[in-house]
Amino acid sequence: MKDYESEIETEAARLAELSGDLSVPVPTCPGWTLAELVTHVGQTHRWAVHVLRNRVQERVWSRQVPSGLAEGQSGDARWLLAGAAELLRTLRETDPELAVWTWGPDKRASWWPRRMVFELVIHRADAELALGVDPVIPAATAVDGIEEFLHNLPSAAWVTRSLGELGVEGATIHLHANDAEGEWTITQGPAGTIAWARGHAKGDTAVQGPVRDLLLMLYGRRSPEALTVYGDHSLLERWLTAAAF
Repeated sequence: MKDYESEIETEAARLAELSGDLSVPVPTCPGWTLAELVTHVGQTHRWAVHVLRNRVQERVWSRQVPSGLAEGQSGDARWLLAGAAELLRTLRETDPELAVWTWGPDKRASWWPRRMVFELVIHRADAELALGVDPVIPAATAVDGIEEFLHNLPSAAWVTRSLGELGVEGATIHLHANDAEGEWTITQGPAGTIAWARGHAKGDTAVQGPVRDLLLMLYGRRSPEALTVYGDHSLLERWLTAAAF
């Protein structure tokens, strides 16, 4: 099994290092500064801990979980790292097969480590972009991140509702990494559902570029204009807008 715990530790430390001036605006999260970004990530860690330790079986919102912050207070690097450390302890103490609530398709504790890695990877990239730093994401991590995104997307009801409104059932989008072994085809299904498969195929629209940029594009952090797009550009733009997390 992939060592997601080590990745969580590394990514949390990287985000903490970027959190010096919390007043910096984060353009990829409109309306947020680094303070809101750090608070969001740290609260998400505490939410995961709450779900796992209490063996939660029904939906609980992250805002319902105590943050340890005073009313109106934002998190900082120390608070972020404390939450990440508690998350790591909890993940290492929890049976991966434990049945718990998740918003994804897998209703076991093993769903949470992978999700927490990419929560950190994408928001670390947000912080870097806010500071004028070009994010570095290892190719293997980016490949896994694309597949984690596609694996969970059909369970994100707030996304499938938007996708269902596009009226593009049967449309296909092909992603092709040119710096790693990675090709995926996404097929739009009925009522906003999607199916996806690995491998080469012809799509109504196709996007080629570094796998890091494909991942950032899926999360709305990189414009398709930074990659090579073939076919129906409008379909791609509309789909990415609707699929944004």
